[in-house]
Amino acid sequence: MEQRLIIYNTLTRTKQRFEPIHTPNVGMYVCGPTVYGDPHLGHARPAITFDILFRYLKHLGYKVRYVRNITDVGHLEHDSDDGDDKIQKKARLEQLEPMEIAQYYTNRYHEAMAALNVLPPSIEPHATGHIIEQEQLVSQILNNGYAYESNGSIYFDTAKYNKEHHYGILSGRNLEDVKDASRQLEGVGEKHNQADFALWKKAQPEHIMRWPSPWSDGFPGWHCECTAMGRKYLGSHFDIHGGGMDLIFPHHECEIAQAVAAQGDQMVKYWMHNNMITINGQKMGKSLGNFITLEEFFNGSHKLLEQAYSPMAIRFFILSAHYRGTVDFSNEALQASEKGLERLMNGLADIKRIQPSKSSDESTANLVKALRQKCYDAMNDDLQTPTVISNLFDACRQINIILDHKGTISADDLQELTSTMRLFAFDILGLKEDKGGNNDAREEAYGKVVDMVLALRAKAKAEKDWATSDQIRNALSDAGFEVKDTKDGCVWKLNK
Repeated sequence: MEQRLIIYNTLTRTKQRFEPIHTPNVGMYVCGPTVYGDPHLGHARPAITFDILFRYLKHLGYKVRYVRNITDVGHLEHDSDDGDDKIQKKARLEQLEPMEIAQYYTNRYHEAMAALNVLPPSIEPHATGHIIEQEQLVSQILNNGYAYESNGSIYFDTAKYNKEHHYGILSGRNLEDVKDASRQLEGVGEKHNQADFALWKKAQPEHIMRWPSPWSDGFPGWHCECTAMGRKYLGSHFDIHGGGMDLIFPHHECEIAQAVAAQGDQMVKYWMHNNMITINGQKMGKSLGNFITLEEFFNGSHKLLEQAYSPMAIRFFILSAHYRGTVDFSNEALQASEKGLERLMNGLADIKRIQPSKSSDESTANLVKALRQKCYDAMNDDLQTPTVISNLFDACRQINIILDHKGTISADDLQELTSTMRLFAFDILGLKEDKGGNNDAREEAYGKVVDMVLALRAKAKAEKDWATSDQIRNALSDAGFEVKDTKDGCVWKLNK
C-alpha cells in the first residue's frame, strides 16, 4: 500500500499532504549548529527530529538531498546586528585562530551526532565557504530596491518590503509589532528603522574575520547564509526547510523576506519546526546553571545528573514525545526512557528465541496483521514517533506471551513481526543497542551457551538431582540471566 505522509507546515499552520516539487527528488535544508561550544541537549532535538524525517522519506522511496549547514566564524550572532562574534571572542581568549575554534567544535558536534546515530547530511556547507554566494544575494536584494547602504553596511528595508509583501508571514507578526518589540541597539542609527536587519556589516578594526565586498571589508549578516546556501544546493525552489521553533523569528522570517526580495517569490514549500527542550520547566541556559552538554549526559558529570545516560537513552527520550511538543528534561524522565529502551531492546532480542508453531493464535495473528500499517499510519500523521513506540511495546508484550507459552505464532507471522519491529525500531527510529561490538554474534553465542547449560539442568531435573538443578539456576542468575520454568520447559533472558 502506498504511504501518504502528512506534515505540519508552519507557514500555513495546517497539516498538509507532502507532495514534492520534483518527485521523486526531495530537497531538505535544516539549520545546523553555531560551532562555538560543545553540543548540548538543545542540539540533539532538531538533529534527531530531521534525522527521522530524512530516514522516513528515503524509506518511502524518495531521493533526498539533505543539506545541514555549519555556522562558523565571521557572522554576528542571532538578532543583534552589533553583538560579538562568539567564535572570534573565544579565539582571542584562547589565543587560537578562529577557524581552529570552529573546526574543534565542528568535530565535537560530529562525534555527538554519531553517538546519537544521526545520519550525516548529504551536504554540510559552511558559512565561511560561501561568502561569494552571500554577497550575490545581497547585491540582488539591493538591485531590486529592498535594501540600502549605510556607512558601508547593507540593511534590509523591512518597511518597503512590507508594502508589497508581508513581513511576518511565518511568525504571524506584523511590522508595527516588530518595531515596538525591537530592542534599542548600539549602532541602530545606521538603520532607517529598528526592524531592519543587516545583510552585510562593515567590519570594525578589531574584527578578525572579514572579506572584501563592493560596499566594505566586512562580513555577512547571520540570516544570509541559509538563504544563499539553500539556493545554491537545492535551487530557487525546494521542498522542506527545518529547524527549532526559536528560529521562526527572526531568522526564518528574514530568510523568507530575503528570498522573495531577491527572486520575487518564496523559495520553500514546507516549513517545519521542532519544539524546545526545557530543564525542570526552565529554558536551558548557561546563566541559569542548567546548561548540560551531551558529553556530560554521556558521562554523568553534571551536577544536575543523578547518573550517566547513554546516547540511545537520549534518543529514545526525544522520540518519546512528538517533535512539535515541549519536552521537559528530568532525571526521572530519562530514567523512564532508559527502562523503555531496555524493554524494546529486550523484545527485539527475545523474538529470536521464539520457536514458531503451525499457526498463530487469534490475538497474535491480529497484532501481526495490523502492526506494520499502524506504525506507518503513525509516521504518516506528522511523524508521531510516540505512537510508533507504543505499537512496538504492544508487540513486545505479545512476544512475552508467546515465550510464556500462552500464545502461538506461525513461521510466516514470526518473520513478519521480526521484519516490522526491526524496520521501525532500527531503520526508521534509528535506535541501536549500546553494547558495542557485534551484538548479533554476541547474542547468538550467549544463546548457545545458555541453552547448553539449561540442557544440563534439564538432565539433572530428570534425574531428580535437585541440588545440581538449583545450583545451575542460581549460577545463571548471578551472571545476569533470568530463568523461568514453564509447563512446557523453561525460558530465559539476559538482564542488563
